[in-house]
Amino acid sequence: MKSSTNPGGIGHAWVKRRFIDIGAPRKIYTTENGRRLFIPATVFENKALMKNDPDYIKRLKNLSEKDRRQLLDGDWDTNDGQYFSEWRRELHVCEPFPIPASWRRFFTMDYGLDMLAGYWIAVDPFDNAYVYREVYQSGLIISEAARTILDAQLLDFPEIYIAPPDMWNRRQDTGKSVAEIFFEKGIMLYKASNDRVQGWYNLKEWLHPRLDEFGEVKPKLRIFANCTEVIRTLPSLVFDEHNPNDVGDKIHEYTHAADALRYWAAARPIHAQPPEDFDPDEPTYDDGMNSFLDYGVAY
Repeated sequence: MKSSTNPGGIGHAWVKRRFIDIGAPRKIYTTENGRRLFIPATVFENKALMKNDPDYIKRLKNLSEKDRRQLLDGDWDTNDGQYFSEWRRELHVCEPFPIPASWRRFFTMDYGLDMLAGYWIAVDPFDNAYVYREVYQSGLIISEAARTILDAQLLDFPEIYIAPPDMWNRRQDTGKSVAEIFFEKGIMLYKASNDRVQGWYNLKEWLHPRLDEFGEVKPKLRIFANCTEVIRTLPSLVFDEHNPNDVGDKIHEYTHAADALRYWAAARPIHAQPPEDFDPDEPTYDDGMNSFLDYGVAY
């Protein structure tokens, strides 16, 4: 079966969930109900329309930003009241690549029985960050959540594990906090700030496209294409109807991944130091210490 449609209108969310959110375009995905393939196209590829109605593009450009992005650009990630309006899939999503050993690594998460949303983020020497691994699973008790994280990262250890402050609240049944149980399982957590508005502002700064060190327009934070849940949920977030500076949480399922990124942004991650060129003639630390200790010693 083949079908064709535009973003927006009735059925937008269903089509997006079924064809766009499953992964990168132009790839066949096998599901329980068959195979799916999304082939993106824009109005410019409709040669007959361009020939018969040359003013059609001008009319599309005069639409509201949301309608223009949907009908002119073919953007499935825009919606009414969108909080992260700077989101552009073609800018914010990139194909995975090996993370250099010199880059700083962080882990950040939002956790509850309803969802463990965990992300590994690497920061390069130019202060660009990449979300490169994702765990997104519901129904895990604390010990299972810790084991899931450790199993996912193998030997790729982050410098710190960032978590929300409520994980330090003591539980009535055990007298222990979630953070204590994570520590017992081998993960020491760092308590992030839970200032929601400031955290969203920080995240918007990371997502805002700007000229990078090579003169290209890129955001400071990019997401590997394999992190499908954050790509699915982040552009769906809308403004809180009572506080225009905050994200609405009526559909709580959409906030888990974004909350994890917000905690990371609030931790003010520092970029990696550029690796120094190796000089084989330069004395090593041990050479220097031996020279110091041998100074003035006669043999």
